[in-house]
Amino acid sequence: MIVTTIAILLALLAAAVPVAAALGVLGLALEQIYARFPLSLAMGELAWSTSNSFLLVAIPFFVLLGEILLRSGTAERMYAALVQWVPWLPGGLMHANIAACALFAATSGSSVATAATIGTVALGEMERRGYSERLFLGTIAAGGTLGILIPPSINMIVYGVLTETSIPQLYLAGVVPGIILASLFSLTVLVVCLFRPTLAGERMSTSWQGRWRSLPDLIPPMLIFFAVVGSIYAGLATATEAAALGVLAALAVAAWRRRLTWRVLREALEGTMRTTAMIMAILVAAYFLNFVITSIGLTALVNRFILSLGLAPLELLLVVIGFYLVLGMFMETLSMMVATVPIIIPLLIRAGFDPVWLGVLVVLLLETAMITPPVGINLYVVQGLRPRGRIDDVIIGAAPFVLTLVMMIALLILWPDLALWLPRTARG
Repeated sequence: MIVTTIAILLALLAAAVPVAAALGVLGLALEQIYARFPLSLAMGELAWSTSNSFLLVAIPFFVLLGEILLRSGTAERMYAALVQWVPWLPGGLMHANIAACALFAATSGSSVATAATIGTVALGEMERRGYSERLFLGTIAAGGTLGILIPPSINMIVYGVLTETSIPQLYLAGVVPGIILASLFSLTVLVVCLFRPTLAGERMSTSWQGRWRSLPDLIPPMLIFFAVVGSIYAGLATATEAAALGVLAALAVAAWRRRLTWRVLREALEGTMRTTAMIMAILVAAYFLNFVITSIGLTALVNRFILSLGLAPLELLLVVIGFYLVLGMFMETLSMMVATVPIIIPLLIRAGFDPVWLGVLVVLLLETAMITPPVGINLYVVQGLRPRGRIDDVIIGAAPFVLTLVMMIALLILWPDLALWLPRTARG
């Protein structure tokens, strides 16, 4: 049964069937082969119950927030301000890419939106400044992954819904690992450029006067971050309400900049509808697949198989990490999360691992999948922004950051308090 499921899924993905359709077709195929009664009759109820969750309403709000920041030019001004503060470092603008991704991640909640936004703004600078194309593209693809780790995060909302884990606790848990990972990405650029100075690009000249003058352009993203995350931590708003508050703050910033036009609103709403439709299609299809595999006994079979191995908790965790690293090469991250978390996370919780800590670990594994070929979505997002060239350049450029993510996963296992210290402090 397990082999059949994996074979059908890989065949569908290899045939370039869209992810949502692949998950739905896999569910229908497993129903026809193994189910004793028509499970597809429940699809309507499943689709309604999935899309009717109040928490999931936060997803279109966070997507709209990122779209408004992009369309109104706020993201472009933020990037230009960050450029003023990093030219003295080897690899100058590449550090700005990572810093801009981290700052934008603190407002958008989406890795794809982060990579697409910062990539749109930064690629023009790459050609003008003579940077190594591969490494420069790699910083955008890798930096974009911060969008689902640094709060607010759409994937953490989905994880919280799937595992009934506190969203505010997950957001708190992502803060310190997010800052550390962004610093490690920047350190990776620094090390590569020190060993290969030809990759560092042209040194830029700036002045303290220019730096101080750029600071006002960094204030709007920070205000939006504190409005969204601060309202959650203060207990003033739920994740969904905070996301709506963030949209209002973004609209206010766009209006203040005199960039809030009907065209900006129309483009932001169109982009939000496309992205939200894709996410919800994946969620509905994945929930149907989960319903089918639970009904036919596949979930129980996997649980029995893993328990029969008699692994110690750490051994079980390492097996799960290896499983996600391999699966992430072939499956889109959101669908992988929805399809696997309900099966795997309960096993790890029973083995004694904290569900909040596991949420951060799963997100780090998803980040790794986003820049791991052949299906790493951020690789294709960055490649899609280029007028020319092959995706090999993006893959090679992102390779050092895959190792950085593996290092971050190891640090999280060695020091769980990197994720748990803030939530524990907030509870205390």
